[in-house]
Amino acid sequence: MKFVFYANTDWYLYNFRLSTALRLKSEGHDVVMLSPPGEYGERFESHGLRWIQLASMDRASLNPLREAATIRDLTRVLKHERPDLLHNFTVKCAIYGAIAARAAGVPAVVNAVAGMGYVFSSERMLARSLRPIVKLLMRGTLGGKGTRLILQNPDDADAFVRARLVPQQQIRVIRSSGVNLERFLPVDPYAEARPLRVLLAARLLWEKGIGEYIESARLLRAQGRTIEFVIAGSPDPGNPRSVSREQAESWVAEGLVDWRGHVEDMPALMRSMDVIALPSYYREGVPKSLIEAAACGLAVITTNLPGCREVVSEHGVDGLHVEPRCARSLAECIAQLDDDRLLMRRLGECARAKAMEHFDEQMVIRRTIEVYDELLPARAGRRGHAAAA
Repeated sequence: MKFVFYANTDWYLYNFRLSTALRLKSEGHDVVMLSPPGEYGERFESHGLRWIQLASMDRASLNPLREAATIRDLTRVLKHERPDLLHNFTVKCAIYGAIAARAAGVPAVVNAVAGMGYVFSSERMLARSLRPIVKLLMRGTLGGKGTRLILQNPDDADAFVRARLVPQQQIRVIRSSGVNLERFLPVDPYAEARPLRVLLAARLLWEKGIGEYIESARLLRAQGRTIEFVIAGSPDPGNPRSVSREQAESWVAEGLVDWRGHVEDMPALMRSMDVIALPSYYREGVPKSLIEAAACGLAVITTNLPGCREVVSEHGVDGLHVEPRCARSLAECIAQLDDDRLLMRRLGECARAKAMEHFDEQMVIRRTIEVYDELLPARAGRRGHAAAA
């Protein structure tokens, strides 16, 4: 069978969905990756996967003519490729993919929404004005025949059902996109005394709590503490709430943070850290950086909000909760771990155990393919026959 994976960046497909594509390929299926142009797309060829560039798509665009052109071009691609199943990622791709799939006669569509994104998380006027339009589009496209919606946490599932966006029977909750437990291994214990190392790994969006993270660094430095603050991640020009490169460089110049930008080898970086902090007030799915850090046995500090609470469900047991938009709360939690390294290690051990139980990438892939099988009974029948043989 043929599968098309459609996302708003090639970076997302490569870093979050490559393993699922390779599993399908190993079973003999044809998998096509579809996204706007980017620097990651060419890497698919080395894995034996085709990549199609959707040049007309700009994920930040609000121009009706450009959006119509994107849907037209997407429909042409799907008519040419004739996939058995289209898997769309993010809200915009889910809506456009569902519309194009109907026009192209694609029999099965899976939509994956990891977090509600800028339109639903921001209270800025632009986001509020777009919200009813996006809800109307979601209600009209995501719940059609032959479709499933994958969400990453129960809070989002409840929100979709309450808003009557998608019927409950078509929603499946799969917690996170998974973490490779063979790559993200526990940190090695260190014998010598050294400053606490704290990491924030995310796109540089204000809603991720970047401002609070920087302010907590200022507060703790004023207390005379020597704590190393690190940020891994780049600005996101496609998001109106992105931190600018100039702003990030000013924090470095102030001596508050070590900004690494995009980091290729995240397992190595995380194994050199002690704590991960993500004081997000964004409507997250399940943050990838938190489950990767949990797999490495780092102590996790985050907010008790949808998505984040999937990783830290109980304050003081599998991590620490901070108040959203409160730098002082974050500083207090970091100081607590700076003073109590035994607590830090205990939280890290609990985080690793939770990652192994709930966020194993192989389990996530298996559950995702089970959703495919709901919509492709012929594929499920062949798999069952092969297993019996």
